[in-house]
Amino acid sequence: MNIAAIQEANLHLALAAPCRSHEIPESADVYGWLIGSWEFDVLQHRAVDVSAQGLKGEIHFGWVLEGRAVQDVWIVPRRSERTAETGKTHNMYGTTLRIWDAAIQAWRIRWINPVSCHFDEQIGRRIGSDIVQVGTRPDGTPTRWRYTEITPDSFHWIGESFLPDGQTWLLEAEFQAKRIHG
Repeated sequence: MNIAAIQEANLHLALAAPCRSHEIPESADVYGWLIGSWEFDVLQHRAVDVSAQGLKGEIHFGWVLEGRAVQDVWIVPRRSERTAETGKTHNMYGTTLRIWDAAIQAWRIRWINPVSCHFDEQIGRRIGSDIVQVGTRPDGTPTRWRYTEITPDSFHWIGESFLPDGQTWLLEAEFQAKRIHG
């Protein structure tokens, strides 16, 4: 095994965790049900209806940092469909880190997509049967991301930004996800 492979294996071993930390109450475990791999259909992206294009993506969730956080990787198009010529228009290869903050009884969330230099910070909580994340982009734009229609094997994800009119949420992205088994 070469040095780079050893370093990569060490990073994965240091980052990954087998389960939620005991410091996070079961009642606060809003994201643990997501652990695993998912595939999704892209319905809207960058406020454009792309459902007819058949864009598909993949997401992988896991416990990290001694089980104190949930991290994911969102990928569009799927790795099997990516090429060196993949443009930036509907391209996503980013990660979210969600950390439980007992002081505010909510999850602090940071999304990073290096492909488009898109960064978001949010606070996530369960509201009714949905998970709602709200925050503000670096330019001050309010955002709201929601997991709705949640089942053990599927969810509907909706990403919105608040328009300057102070009344309207703009649908920016929408995904319909299904768990990958096996």
